[in-house]
Amino acid sequence: MGLKKYRPLTPTLRYQTVLDFSEITTDEPLKSLTKGKKSHAGRGFKGQISVRRKGGGHKRRYRIIDFKRNKYNIEGKVASIEYDPNRSANIALIVYKDGEKRYIVAPDSVKVGDTIISGENVEVKPGNAMPLKNIPDGTNIYNIELHKGKGGQLVRSAGVSAVITAKEGDYCLIKLPSGEIRKIHSECFATIGEVSNKDHINVDIGKAGRSRWLGRRPKVRGVAMNPVDHPLGGGEGKSSGGRHPCSPTGKPTKGYKTRKKKKYSDKMIIKRRK
Repeated sequence: MGLKKYRPLTPTLRYQTVLDFSEITTDEPLKSLTKGKKSHAGRGFKGQISVRRKGGGHKRRYRIIDFKRNKYNIEGKVASIEYDPNRSANIALIVYKDGEKRYIVAPDSVKVGDTIISGENVEVKPGNAMPLKNIPDGTNIYNIELHKGKGGQLVRSAGVSAVITAKEGDYCLIKLPSGEIRKIHSECFATIGEVSNKDHINVDIGKAGRSRWLGRRPKVRGVAMNPVDHPLGGGEGKSSGGRHPCSPTGKPTKGYKTRKKKKYSDKMIIKRRK
């Protein structure tokens, strides 16, 4: 999928780029595989804002994606490649031989008419899903399970892929896109290939209004606020805040570690991304 630029008729259009959607084959999703999605605008179960700068944006319908790929040893044909407003990657509609239809996160090189399959011993080609133990070392993979049967949780964003670097006993060493090297059980499933829509990272939003369509509200600097609103606020004239950068609640930002210790997860990380 390529990028489309505009003639610089306005200052905004000078830099704005959009995807040309050349890979997309249909405008409408399959209705039976969609459901309503309520916007919570960054609010938690108490109704209080827990994530700032979220709200507004276009209404979306959620596409039900098959992350588990548990339709074993039944071939499916790619019926369409579709846009999904809920993720950066494209999705593919798969029609299986028994008539069932499912959406999957589309791999980069799969086209309409191609066949895919999921199972223990299937061909190593983009779109096929199989256990990590049967995938050769050095193969690009995505949609990786952390726990057998739970469904893919890792490596699902546009254009990314992970690599199997080694196998040790019951575990495989996976190098993730962040640079982290992690142990994952060899029975967990993953999909062969790279995630579609590689040009997503090169898109220039171009104007504030386009961010609002995505539900992203404006960001106000702490030093521009009053002392009642932010620890960095107030002062005579323009000030630099007078202390280390922090959130409105006083928690340090810019490098301050907030990750809680996770007994199972920590021992699986061989090399951290930092």
